Amino acid sequence: MLINSAYAQAADAAAQTPSMTGTVIQLVLIFVIFYFLLIRPQKRAMHAHQEMLDTIKKNDKILTAGGVFGVVKKVKEDELTVEIAKDVEVQVSRTTVKEIITAEKKEAKEKKSK
Repeated sequence: MLINSAYAQAADAAAQTPSMTGTVIQLVLIFVIFYFLLIRPQKRAMHAHQEMLDTIKKNDKILTAGGVFGVVKKVKEDELTVEIAKDVEVQVSRTTVKEIITAEKKEAKEKKSK
């Protein structure tokens, strides 16, 4: 009687042990979800920002990451000379530019604020 119950307990314990393939499948699914929800959109945003930085040209109105608005007066490889007020020019790194301000963006912002 004791031996039979011992075998029954061992069989129950073996049935409850998770399989390795199930664990691997779960890990792969979690990675796929993270890729499509986090990694891929971040890469797209970085690529779009880099394209925007590459298209900066003279007389573009820009907003820096520090919140300074200005007009680009000179474009060098990694530096921009930006006029932030009449006869006040500063040099900023190209990577600090947050966005290029266009007429369409200004109109959209004004409509939102009304």
